[in-house]
Amino acid sequence: MTQLNTPYPSTAYLTGFLRSRGVAAVQDDLALGLVLALLSREGLNALRESLRAMPEADRSGPVNFFLDHFSSYAQTIDPVIAFLQGRDSTLSHRIAGRGFLPEGPRFAALDAYDDDGTGDPLGWAFGALGQQDRARHLATLYLNDLADVLRDGVDEGFEFVRYAERLAASQPSFDALAEALAQPPHLIDAVLERLALQAIDKHQPTLVLLSVPFPGSVYSAFRIAQCIKRKHPQIRIAMGGGFVNTELRELSDARVFDHVDFITLDGGERPLLNLIEHLQGQRSAQRLVRTFVKNDAGRVQYIHLQEPEIAFEDVGTPTWDGLPLHNYLSLLDMLNPMNRLWSDGRWNKLTVAHGCYWKKCSFCDVSLDYISRYETASASTLVDRIQKIVAETGQTGFHFVDEAAPPKALKALAEELLRRGVQISWWGNIRFEKTFTPDLCELLAQSGCIAMSGGLEVASDRLLKLMQKGVSIEQVAQVTKGFADAGVLVHAYLMYGFPTQTVQDTVDALEYVRQLFENGCIHSGFFHRFVCTVHSPVGRDPEAYGVTLLPLPEGTFAKNDVGFVDPTSMPPGVDHDLLGQGLKKAIYNYMHGIGLDADVRQWFELPKGKCPKTTVSRQKIAGVLS
Repeated sequence: MTQLNTPYPSTAYLTGFLRSRGVAAVQDDLALGLVLALLSREGLNALRESLRAMPEADRSGPVNFFLDHFSSYAQTIDPVIAFLQGRDSTLSHRIAGRGFLPEGPRFAALDAYDDDGTGDPLGWAFGALGQQDRARHLATLYLNDLADVLRDGVDEGFEFVRYAERLAASQPSFDALAEALAQPPHLIDAVLERLALQAIDKHQPTLVLLSVPFPGSVYSAFRIAQCIKRKHPQIRIAMGGGFVNTELRELSDARVFDHVDFITLDGGERPLLNLIEHLQGQRSAQRLVRTFVKNDAGRVQYIHLQEPEIAFEDVGTPTWDGLPLHNYLSLLDMLNPMNRLWSDGRWNKLTVAHGCYWKKCSFCDVSLDYISRYETASASTLVDRIQKIVAETGQTGFHFVDEAAPPKALKALAEELLRRGVQISWWGNIRFEKTFTPDLCELLAQSGCIAMSGGLEVASDRLLKLMQKGVSIEQVAQVTKGFADAGVLVHAYLMYGFPTQTVQDTVDALEYVRQLFENGCIHSGFFHRFVCTVHSPVGRDPEAYGVTLLPLPEGTFAKNDVGFVDPTSMPPGVDHDLLGQGLKKAIYNYMHGIGLDADVRQWFELPKGKCPKTTVSRQKIAGVLS
């Protein structure tokens, strides 16, 4: 499970590449298919029958509400899905009127918005004319209620994005997944297996590739593989993707290969070409590239014949052929114009370059291929790809999903788009570096740039230097203001709990963030807790960052996150979990224009006298900008 509004790009890239090499390749999005099957009248009928078998004492509030209002859910689910797919816009009138949808526990959050007592809690966000967006937000709450029912009544790991994540993320043992896969299929499993087997019957493949980008995709991927092996044991199955590349690099548990035949690491193009040649009898198993197999002795073997990578210029154009592009759901869960881009709208996902041109940040997996191997394509090649994709999909929205899109490449891309008169809307991820001058920001906006995200991380010059981020607070302020002045929305990725970060650092960082919002430099942000990975500079050289790594448990499956001891956080030191609650509360309010004039200490529920006053002048960012 990844996103419901647009396909994850890996299958589009690999399908396009394989077809360019003469391989008959097709693709299917079983994550979307699963959600659409569950969230249908037929799916809700099956859900009700499953819930009725639960003891009443075990039923949660969302489950009881669903059963009590089942007839309303059954009558509204198909029209709501059609509305979110953009196929029935006039339904917005009824949804926005608040008399059409059953309003379960998720709708209680709306009460917090009715500050003026008008009875219109969303008036501040959508006004008198924002009816489509108002209805989309209410419909999203409605779907979230149903997700809660599926979680409480069928599978406690169910989520639209992070499904059963705990079974896979940094799990040293395959035991948890093996135990879950050994259980009889529940309702969600049964639907997924039915869809997988329908796809097999339709396409009749000899090789199935499962793309597993995140821990929340792993359980379902293994369920798919399991049912294919059971019904069609002759079909070979390979697994790859972001989760595999970061977490399974030291895989040694042979039980994994009860479900799949091959696991490939890093960019899939070269390993898959070699694998297909092997299956066609044109090369031996010992000439595979970056591939795990189970050998004749029943042990996991890693095979890596050194061969050149496929150049980024030669990977071809992604294709979305075969994916139901008009069936994706445009959701609106966050009432923030920048945040909505991640869940609203069908974006063609594309990369400007492979890897990261900076590859120095100490918290990042800079030792892995997806960061370390930096390659570009010419602006002419990129715009050729863009035009082919628009011709195929009929849609002109692009999300450039680079780790950090290089400024020179973006400048060349913008100039080529303008030279050809190609009209698209695009957004992407960058480093807030000084190369992004106001003139370049304006050029990118003219070419169709609508938004940019980038890492501010811990807003502290001391910690940014320790992170080797290569930017300063002043520089970030100037660059983000340049984008904002050009009419481009700006999102900041923020971090807390970095090694040696103190309470004072945290308070000062939030003050900088407050001022960036106050001065119109950034429009949204997200705080996440620093996690040390074995592939990052902190994980590889912890002494340089003042921390000591905790011993990893003996493991044969996933290996990525590693615990550490930071003397700064030891009792009676820094409680990053408690600070994180305040940071997340603050950023949520700042994104809605609330609390920007208040002392940042109000967000932290620390013991009296434990929250220091910020050392940052309240006019610091304004002074930098002037």
